[in-house]
Amino acid sequence: MKLLEILKAQGLTDEQIKAIQTSMKENKVYETSLENAEERYNKLKTQKSELDNLLKERDTQLSDLSKNNKDNEELLKQIKDLQVLNKNQVAEYENKINKMQFDYALEGELTGAKCKNNKALKALLDMNNIKYQDGKLDGLEDQINSLKESDAYLFDLDQTSTGSGFNPTGGGEPKETGFNFNFQPIK
Repeated sequence: MKLLEILKAQGLTDEQIKAIQTSMKENKVYETSLENAEERYNKLKTQKSELDNLLKERDTQLSDLSKNNKDNEELLKQIKDLQVLNKNQVAEYENKINKMQFDYALEGELTGAKCKNNKALKALLDMNNIKYQDGKLDGLEDQINSLKESDAYLFDLDQTSTGSGFNPTGGGEPKETGFNFNFQPIK
């Protein structure tokens, strides 16, 4: 059950609910469908800190070895190879962190857009035009709005907001089709 549904079930008016949602945004309180999101984030943050410390320690050791063994060319070559490997590992690690942040932000945005199936919607998105900067996804909102128009079935939208004109409670007489069916009961 989503927060909006819980608040409505408690008898709050739409104005009160909007005030609560606005206050949540101002205080940077967000709801997410991901279970234990804060715990997962803190775990990743701790892992990153530990890896940063290990990399600093390795760099210190390499520079010490380099200073103490300048006469040994073989050792210098090994040190240079390790430094290149270290830079590659850092770049790879940063790429993984950036991808995880992008994926987490994308999941949050798709959930916020009331997407019914995130995996199906991701297949329709042009990921090359979505950029992650400062915790925001640039280029996603336009694509989502476009997909809401072309593929509305992927979103959980109110019937009044889609403008489809479908009104099952509107009633009325059925349109005449030109066919005349005279059914006789079977005896």
